[in-house]
Amino acid sequence: MGATQSQTATALAVLLVGYGVLSIFLSVWLRKPVSVVWSTPGAAFLASSAALGVSFDQAVGAFLIASLLIVLTGVWPWLGRVVGLIPPQISAAMLAGVIFPFVIATVHAGVDFPILIIPVLLVWFVLNRFAAVWASPIAISLGFLLIGFSPEVGDLGSIVFWPELAIVTPSFDVTVMIAIGVPLYLVTMASQNLPGLAIMQSLGFPLPVRRVFLTTGLGSAVTAFFGGFGLNLAAITAALNADSGAAKDPARRWIASSWGGVVYILFAIFAAPFAAFVLAVPRELLLALAGIALLNTFSGALKTAISDDSLRLAGAVTFLTGAAGIAILGVGGAFWALVFGVLVWLLQQTAAAK
Repeated sequence: MGATQSQTATALAVLLVGYGVLSIFLSVWLRKPVSVVWSTPGAAFLASSAALGVSFDQAVGAFLIASLLIVLTGVWPWLGRVVGLIPPQISAAMLAGVIFPFVIATVHAGVDFPILIIPVLLVWFVLNRFAAVWASPIAISLGFLLIGFSPEVGDLGSIVFWPELAIVTPSFDVTVMIAIGVPLYLVTMASQNLPGLAIMQSLGFPLPVRRVFLTTGLGSAVTAFFGGFGLNLAAITAALNADSGAAKDPARRWIASSWGGVVYILFAIFAAPFAAFVLAVPRELLLALAGIALLNTFSGALKTAISDDSLRLAGAVTFLTGAAGIAILGVGGAFWALVFGVLVWLLQQTAAAK
């Protein structure tokens, strides 16, 4: 969208700081494992919108509009009540479906890159048996080490350690706001915030919608002036921090998301070289490492999804839709998994009532 290399690096660094600060703030404030991250579907939508030919300051104006719409959403509490009505089996099935491609990627990468992935898997399984809380961080660190010294890493190019933090003056164009700002808001709500709320609910951590959306919306508005495209609730990362792998005692899992926030801020310090490294690593390897970290979460979600006979079909439909990786009207599969699963559940409820 016309951003310079420095503006791109600035946006990445400021977003990472925003993720870290809000993850720490909300986790400590609410004493719940609240993880704030980026919108992957939102980023994909923006990438596909580059052909519109808008200037970067116009895009920033659209980012700001999307952020303010999140703030307005926080004013209406009915959203939290609607999410609370979704059965935990359906929420868990959606989570399992969203995670499924990552888990499968681990299997594929184990075949394609056995020297890099199989040792990581072996370390994970051993530690998961004897020191479960350390299994993922040690295994993932080993994975990055092995990948870093392997010939699979491409050209890192010129490394710049800190970008110029220049404020971008937003330009408000009605056409751009409608074409980018509103869809970005809808995609973020449908593919990140709603699934994030549902996943937290399924793991026993219902969130106060008003406070979360007001905080993330205002935070997004601040980062927009630096080119940031939004701060929102996590879905996959939320599952990592809110699951038993983070801490056996649910009351202590907010510590995991808080430390996750610290890691985001540390990443911000080295945003440019980290970005260069990640871009140089084959995508399959990155997905595989994420899949290893999500193995326990996936198995737990799948168990919950089929735990109730009366909801088994709805859970299966939800899982399959989420795992299919579809996108309808620009909205990702996580949202449609919830929609289709709830529809099947309601139809079964209606049939049972008759």
